[in-house]
Amino acid sequence: MSFIELFAQHDPIVLITLGLLSLLAGFIDAVVGGGGLIQFPALMIAYPEASVPTVFGTNKIAGLSGTSIAAVQYAKRIKFNWKLLLITAISSFIASFIGAKLVSIIDVNFLKPFIFFMLIGIAIYTYFKKDFGTFSSKNLSSSKRYFYGFLLGICIGFYDGFLGPGTGSFLVLGFVALLGFEFLEASAYAKVINCVTNVSALYVFISQGNYIIEIALIMAVANVSGSILGTKMAILRGNQFIRKVFLVVVCIMILRYGNDVFFK
Repeated sequence: MSFIELFAQHDPIVLITLGLLSLLAGFIDAVVGGGGLIQFPALMIAYPEASVPTVFGTNKIAGLSGTSIAAVQYAKRIKFNWKLLLITAISSFIASFIGAKLVSIIDVNFLKPFIFFMLIGIAIYTYFKKDFGTFSSKNLSSSKRYFYGFLLGICIGFYDGFLGPGTGSFLVLGFVALLGFEFLEASAYAKVINCVTNVSALYVFISQGNYIIEIALIMAVANVSGSILGTKMAILRGNQFIRKVFLVVVCIMILRYGNDVFFK
């Protein structure tokens, strides 16, 4: 079957809507993460008959496309600690692979109440601490920095493979809270690590055939476009802009998980 025939099977309105939402998701994800909070529900609504792993796989293909472009854009402007990046990347890769393997075995819903209340605490803290993430706040020893990076990779990598939505935002939060990064620097690191966790989880989903390729391609093109815009805006507007977007994304995550916890 040709690509034209594949696309013809889908409602054009649905394809356009998914493309526009992926554009928005790419923009938000490039700034502070959390694009999956838009893309994943959109796919679930558009294709309710699709299995959860298939929706995960399709979303990952689109998300990885935009995240990769954002990572390249940030890498041109941010000086990375490559050892820290490597340690965090390796631990997140392994944990993401394990998380993706467990999706079809364990009910993911047991984590949602904990995440819901944790997000409320994060939102309150970020709102009232106006300087949170606006400048580098910690002078850690190399050993502590690498340990925190390893720990962050394990926790967020597993979450990305197991649940997924909001991974980029959790990475940004981790780099700011644990390692004392400013938001712009944290966003840059988060994009690179998010690429790694996406590749690891995506390998599992693709090997299992859990994806809709034609939908993934449309969303990937739109996501990349949004990612380019978002990266440029984040670099231009700086930490205070990223902090505001971060708060918005956390509030969306609260609504998302609140709905899952109390109304499903």
